[in-house]
Amino acid sequence: MSDTAAGFLQVGLLLVALAVVYKPLGDYMAKVFSSEKHLKVEKGLYKVARVDPDTEQHWKTYASGVLGFSFVAVILLYLLQRLQSILPWNFDRGAVSPGVAFNTAVSFVTNTNWQSYTPESTMGHFVQMAGLTVQNFLSAAVGLAVAIAVTRGFVRSRTDRLGNFWVDLTRGTVRIMLPIAFVFAIVLIALGVVQSLKSGIDVVNPDGSQSRIALAPAASQEVVKELGTNGGGIFNGNSAHPFENPNAWTNLIEMFLILVIPVSLTRTFGKLVGNTRQGYVLLSVMGALWGLMLAVIWSSEAFTKSPAALAAGANLEGKEQRFGIGLTSIFADTTTGTSTGAVNGMHDSLSGAGGGGTMLNMLLGEVSPGGVGTGLYGILVMAVIAMFLAGLMVGRTPEYLGKKLGKREVTCAAISMLAMPTVVLLGAGVALLLPDTAGAMSNSGPHGLSEILYGYASTGNNNGSAFGGLTATNGWFQSSFSVAMLIGRFVPIIAVLCLAGSLASQRKVPETAGTLPTTGPLFGSMLAGTIVLVAALTFIPALALGPIAEALA
Repeated sequence: MSDTAAGFLQVGLLLVALAVVYKPLGDYMAKVFSSEKHLKVEKGLYKVARVDPDTEQHWKTYASGVLGFSFVAVILLYLLQRLQSILPWNFDRGAVSPGVAFNTAVSFVTNTNWQSYTPESTMGHFVQMAGLTVQNFLSAAVGLAVAIAVTRGFVRSRTDRLGNFWVDLTRGTVRIMLPIAFVFAIVLIALGVVQSLKSGIDVVNPDGSQSRIALAPAASQEVVKELGTNGGGIFNGNSAHPFENPNAWTNLIEMFLILVIPVSLTRTFGKLVGNTRQGYVLLSVMGALWGLMLAVIWSSEAFTKSPAALAAGANLEGKEQRFGIGLTSIFADTTTGTSTGAVNGMHDSLSGAGGGGTMLNMLLGEVSPGGVGTGLYGILVMAVIAMFLAGLMVGRTPEYLGKKLGKREVTCAAISMLAMPTVVLLGAGVALLLPDTAGAMSNSGPHGLSEILYGYASTGNNNGSAFGGLTATNGWFQSSFSVAMLIGRFVPIIAVLCLAGSLASQRKVPETAGTLPTTGPLFGSMLAGTIVLVAALTFIPALALGPIAEALA
């Protein structure tokens, strides 16, 4: 089968699989977060944590729960790494250095999974399982909880309560993340993904020399790495490593896992607001952006005009032979359209336009379809902005889902929207002024700028993928990327919870002849146009000096 045919087959199978589970999973998640019943295991957890599951919270209390839980998680994960030398399954790898430990703790708690270390030589299995894998579940569940709280803001009327963070966190983990991860971990093991507690095996090479191949409990981390849109690999090669992603079937399943919850959440949103067509509009915008960027990346890689690519017949540098251009392009589009960051090829080796496409996916706000929870509340923020702009054009107070969008609501949405561009542009600008930056780049000129811009786009969007040509282990990048991850994660969360609290306190207003319908192609076009326009006005000057200049050259 040709590379193109294999790529189209994988896209078709992926879309069919997502369509099959869209309604049942979306409806199930809506039921999970609207049920008044608690499972026995959940009641036990609430009792240990001394949480009253029947008490609802003000948005400030909900936000405090998110921040407090995340702060404690950072401390605990940092300590696990620093104490690795006395923990089981450390394989004499010793304590992780303070800078790397802090950066990694922030990275995994913020759902970024940026890795400035070599996993198989730095982390022991205990830290991987008890620290990193646990955070893969919990950081995703935090994003899911926030998305549900924001949805309640549109649903509820004349109240200052958004639900209970601890209940939402527990249900997202116990009823959604764990069951799906358990089933698909077994599937990945059956298809060849490694699951071992050994540190490695000794092998004899063809020339008679000996070497050691690292082993790890990969399947159990791989499944939640993708399902929770996390992205941190248990091997340095990430999903390009044959122990994490051995063949086309595992590649398909891993992309399905990346997309399944963010896509199905649009159905959940529609069910909870009482109008599934609202969810379909959001899904259509997400799907259109995903398809558009896939076309850009795939065509750029298949028809690049560089001398090396022309000689080889295609741009094959940095791509696994078992995946080729098509499957690598689909994975690259999927992982940067969500907050995942997993890679099955080297993004630094993509063509100028192909690499620019993956970067633009993140700079759009990762709403195609975005991460677990983050994609939904991210596109809802853009919907608020789009309705505000529409209100300005027709000269009336904007409304969305029966809620007035006044000064407070638009301010919260604007803060959420501007957090990521601020850290990306300021971080990249300052980095370019520092004398040590040139030594961290393996390339000069437009591609060197692209490496830095990609790094801040990835950390500011809590994505975690990278242009590997940037050596991000010096003090500036370790600290500034940590700050970018924290701001990119928690400023939007606080802002959208404030937005939700303000919406929940309002009384729903009835539709009138002047109300703009939000279930048709007009609103969908406005929403997609707003997303693209905001990204273009913000980032085109920077992109023109980096990937656009490289592509034109």
